[in-house]
Amino acid sequence: MHKIPVTVITGFLGAGKTTLVRNLLQNAEGRRIAVLVNEFGEVGIDGDLIRECQVCDEDETPGQNIVELTNGCLCCTVQEEFLPTMQELLKRRDQIDCMLIETSGLALPKPLIQAFRWPEVRTGATVDGVITVVDAAAVAAGQFATDLDAVEAQRQEDDSLDHETPIEELFEDQLACADMVLLTKADQVDEATKDKVIAWLKSETPAHVKIIPCTHGEIAADVLLGFNAAVEDNLDSRHSHHDHEEEHEHDEEINSIVWQSEAGFEPKALVKQLKQITQEQEVYRVKGFVNVPNKPMRLVMQGVGDRFDYFFDRPWREGEPRQTKLVFIGDGVKEAAIAQQLVAN
Repeated sequence: MHKIPVTVITGFLGAGKTTLVRNLLQNAEGRRIAVLVNEFGEVGIDGDLIRECQVCDEDETPGQNIVELTNGCLCCTVQEEFLPTMQELLKRRDQIDCMLIETSGLALPKPLIQAFRWPEVRTGATVDGVITVVDAAAVAAGQFATDLDAVEAQRQEDDSLDHETPIEELFEDQLACADMVLLTKADQVDEATKDKVIAWLKSETPAHVKIIPCTHGEIAADVLLGFNAAVEDNLDSRHSHHDHEEEHEHDEEINSIVWQSEAGFEPKALVKQLKQITQEQEVYRVKGFVNVPNKPMRLVMQGVGDRFDYFFDRPWREGEPRQTKLVFIGDGVKEAAIAQQLVAN
């Protein structure tokens, strides 16, 4: 039987990976797509969002092709969860045209791709391509470089420029493994800034890697699928900071906490509170669902750094608890301080 082509979608926290996956599912053009969602945190926010795409056939169980890995970073749990999951999916490969794996924002792509060399996997699946999703506004704001002009000047002076933090190394490793870079949120920067970000990304990626701006994850499936790259067979050409390490460890201080409450919040007031939290703590990412008083719809809240956006995604279901449930991901995030801030207001 044919090998299932697998597209790995990687990218930093809040870059828009889930939005991209949703768009691909909603515009699958008849493709039968299996999805693996890797969560960093105890609450399956991303998996729940993807299930709400409602793209299943009427005779299918909603979300039956959604596989959610909830035990931390996928590249750290690849033996415990990835292998048995893939083995189950491969039993159904006559029902699957292609597969998407949305990695955690903290995942290194290469350890995952190396798993496709395992005999149990390589006979039934191949990595068709790696799409690295990059947030244009975040890069322009210096989230991964203090100043783009300064970084470019340093790069010209020293080709072996070293980056000090694991976060920056991770970002570079995700770029180095890409077959294509998708520049999301391009509508949030002006043309000059977008051109500067693209120029910087080109300096950080191999010449053959295309950098494509997009907004709201809206890009044709034909652009993202069908690379036929067999990435697992040419990993040695995709250099990373961790090539000579037997195994990698994430920054031990990076953690996630879940805050849950029956309380309701007005969106603008909640964003103000969340921004206060990001000023007081090193919070990289906030995501979750919010109970808005007197509103029949559930609110999705997403934030990266001090930038937040929100939207109503669907009505609360009958019998479903109207809860506010937020995941905070960051460096040494303290649950007690977050709870105190949210409860006090």
